[in-house]
Amino acid sequence: MRNFVGNALLALVSILFCVVMAEGATRVIDGLPPVSLDLPENTGALGVDTTVAHLDAVPRAESIKRELFFSDPPLLPNRTKPPQEWIELDAKIPRSQAFEREVELNSFKIWDMFKAWNSVLVGDPCKHSYFKSAPGKLFIYDPPDGKPRPNFRFLPNASAPDGLVTNAFGWRGPPVPFKRSPKTVRIVFVGASTTAEIHHYPFSVPEYVGNWLNRWAAERKLDIRFEVLNAGRESIGSSEIAAVVRQEVAPMRPDLVVYYEGGNQLHLATVVKDVPKGDPKPEGRMARWLRDMAPYSALARRAAALTGGSEWPKPDYKIEWPQGLDEDDPDITRADLPVNLSTILGDLDSIRAELAKVGSELAVGSFHWLAKDGLELNAIRHKPILENLNVSYFPFRYRDLERMTTFENRVFAKYTKERGIPFIDVARYMPFDPDLFVDATHNTEPGIRLRAWIVLQQLLPVIEKNLASGAWPKPVPEMGDVHPAFTVPPREITFDCKKTN
Repeated sequence: MRNFVGNALLALVSILFCVVMAEGATRVIDGLPPVSLDLPENTGALGVDTTVAHLDAVPRAESIKRELFFSDPPLLPNRTKPPQEWIELDAKIPRSQAFEREVELNSFKIWDMFKAWNSVLVGDPCKHSYFKSAPGKLFIYDPPDGKPRPNFRFLPNASAPDGLVTNAFGWRGPPVPFKRSPKTVRIVFVGASTTAEIHHYPFSVPEYVGNWLNRWAAERKLDIRFEVLNAGRESIGSSEIAAVVRQEVAPMRPDLVVYYEGGNQLHLATVVKDVPKGDPKPEGRMARWLRDMAPYSALARRAAALTGGSEWPKPDYKIEWPQGLDEDDPDITRADLPVNLSTILGDLDSIRAELAKVGSELAVGSFHWLAKDGLELNAIRHKPILENLNVSYFPFRYRDLERMTTFENRVFAKYTKERGIPFIDVARYMPFDPDLFVDATHNTEPGIRLRAWIVLQQLLPVIEKNLASGAWPKPVPEMGDVHPAFTVPPREITFDCKKTN
């Protein structure tokens, strides 16, 4: 009996020793510290190399050299140190990956302090479900039309702690004059967070495109300058974008406005009457245990990556497709198009009408989602994507998200064809590579660069056509010295909702 117990203890100690050694070796191989409590995020750390495998799959315009892809825009001359008060506020923002899922839906977010909110929308902040929990102060602006859209602007001429740098219009990017200069082609991108991009990334799609176009023009000895501007801002839909165009973009007298948005209004609940409830969890206790242990163990992290990257179990539901609507060739005049497309198309018509008043044109991009039936992810490296698809969009299946995004882009394609305007088909060429994404819709830095390259190739034929015809650059229009929507700077208000309750 004594020998049996001794042998059992020896075996147990040997197993534990082997596990500890294997854990240590795995940490060394994976480049991890001896002890870690943080899961790695998919931030695109592989850099430009991440996109090289996909670069040559993108059809390249004849006049563009491949080497141009690897050139970066110049650093922003308007980047400064954020105010100390903002730095202190930023330090209060929790950095947990799960924070956005943990906060109250109507609880004010500290990062929203670095915005100028529409005064009509705010009203009495203590009576507003969102602003009443702000820390006693807000920046607000007065909308020129007295309406509550757009709901916010980024603060002008500011460098925020999260990395966002804005010009005089509160648009992301370098300074630009309001009045157009001679021999200039002005292109403005509009959209939501996939246009504004993640704030701490150094460049957005418009910045890449502008850099490449000016280098292209210099190589061809064209006596023109491209101004490619970014009027995007996160968490807005088509009606807010239409307001941005009406108030802010159209007065800039752009030659072309590029619309890229398709995520914030893609609500499958518009075609599912009874959305089932439930608690989204990965399949199987072992998979869940490995995911829970992954922050503490490199071995568990490896095992979880191998076993937990499939779509999570979803309850059954039924899609109620509008009667008589042809999914392959939709009638885009219908008022009951799924996923809010009837509203979006109405807003696109409104944008076109505003731009027509100043001789500008609209282009619409297809919108790319990392949503595909059968998509397999690395459960650790792609954890934010996995949770975004399975938690944020619960209970909708990958195949239905793919179906609706495909339909949305089919509607966009038909809309542009019937209106005779350019279609920038991003979704056709953007790969389903999770290393290019941080969640289902937002790209890593290499992903942004690749998407910008895709946009450039399809913009160039439009640009070359207008240059060849003499339509661009246009004669300098009559414009004032100051943008009419920005004559009065945002102001700060203070309040104490505790005293009013």
